[in-house]
Amino acid sequence: MVRPRKKYTVHDLRKLKGKRVLTHIHVKSPQEAMAAEAAGIDLMSCSFDSPEAQARLPLLVAAAPTAFLSGSTPHGMATQEEAIRTGFRALEMGASSVYCSGSPFLIEAMAREGIPVVGHIGMVPRHVTWTGYRSLGKTVDEAKAIYQKMKDLENAGAYAAEIEIVPHNLATWLSKQTSMLLMSLGSGTGCDTQFLFSCDILGDYDERIPRHAKSYRNFAEENRRLQNERIAAFSEYVADVKEGRFPERCHLTEMDAALLDEVVKTVCGQ
Repeated sequence: MVRPRKKYTVHDLRKLKGKRVLTHIHVKSPQEAMAAEAAGIDLMSCSFDSPEAQARLPLLVAAAPTAFLSGSTPHGMATQEEAIRTGFRALEMGASSVYCSGSPFLIEAMAREGIPVVGHIGMVPRHVTWTGYRSLGKTVDEAKAIYQKMKDLENAGAYAAEIEIVPHNLATWLSKQTSMLLMSLGSGTGCDTQFLFSCDILGDYDERIPRHAKSYRNFAEENRRLQNERIAAFSEYVADVKEGRFPERCHLTEMDAALLDEVVKTVCGQ
């Protein structure tokens, strides 16, 4: 079977740097991936950090066959060999590239083997015990540290880096100082992609939406409504069975009475 050609390659993305901002979302299900492709989303990412997520990746690829889809690697990869194996497994299962919030040590190993890798600068949720949940880069020292981390990732061979919750004017300047694509999550409009999670866009949870995000729908409310409808439908079914309203004649098939009599006589010897 011939696979559909991807809309973008890393080569294509590099040529677009500085020319326009690409739309970019994290998807969790084949339905979301299909909807994102239909809506014209440029780039997608997904989890690849658990057995369940790894099993889901081919379903996402099948649902959005032309999408450029990056899979996030597990946290805590211990060796370069493990990183290389994980990266190749993601590519073999249909990912276009991999995301890794680990050190340049791991990213350099994958990039050396030709695996396209996205790194991470700014606020890294997996490392938040060191920083707290806040914007990073408001001080001179923090801004210089983010710049150095960016250059370390670039030198390690990453083709892109997610830049999370960094002051927008700093992020805009940083984007001009690197050959990597910078993928803005809460870091303004001056980077190469604008990144949000599908759950934020869809309003698919009950917690307060992060400051950097925007909800375009209220799926949490719709999910509550659907759950109430499920309970109501199941309750009506229970009542119908108990009170003899289900099944009705229209739900049944019937054997010809004469043939049934013949079966009875044959079996019972009458």
